[in-house]
Amino acid sequence: MIFRQMQVTESGLLRQIDRSETIGKIYKMNDGELEAVAAGHECPTWDDTHTVELIERFEKEIAGGGYAYGAFDGETLAGFGVLGHRFRGDDLDQLQVDLMYVSRSYRRQGIGTRIMKELGREAKERGASYLYISSTETESAVNFYMSSGGEITNQVDEELFQLEPEDIHMLKKL
Repeated sequence: MIFRQMQVTESGLLRQIDRSETIGKIYKMNDGELEAVAAGHECPTWDDTHTVELIERFEKEIAGGGYAYGAFDGETLAGFGVLGHRFRGDDLDQLQVDLMYVSRSYRRQGIGTRIMKELGREAKERGASYLYISSTETESAVNFYMSSGGEITNQVDEELFQLEPEDIHMLKKL
């Protein structure tokens, strides 16, 4: 596995990511506490419309000064993460983990952990004190971010909350 910075011109490689998963539970916030709710369904990979939206989001963030880091198995993109370019929070000391995916067949091999460490390193180098994480509500995503040091925040970024109100919002101290 080769890990390296990705360029905006590599956005088409995102089509190789298989984000599908079986979702046993999801989390919801209930009075500031995580509540697990049974889900029991299969989440498919992206359709063409969502893939185009994802690629556009990747390109916009990188062109704006964000940072992308990928894991490659030969020519295949196994996983990637994108660090947002815009500082957030009351003290403007947070950078967002904007996108983070590892293909289904590559999960549980330490790829996501390595990508998160690199995004944290880059964020710290840019002057951030925290990573802001707006996680999908799936058990796997929330547990991954929490095991990576993310903690539920009561300082929710209103803009990100409005975009994805079901997400679980966390901060990771760098």
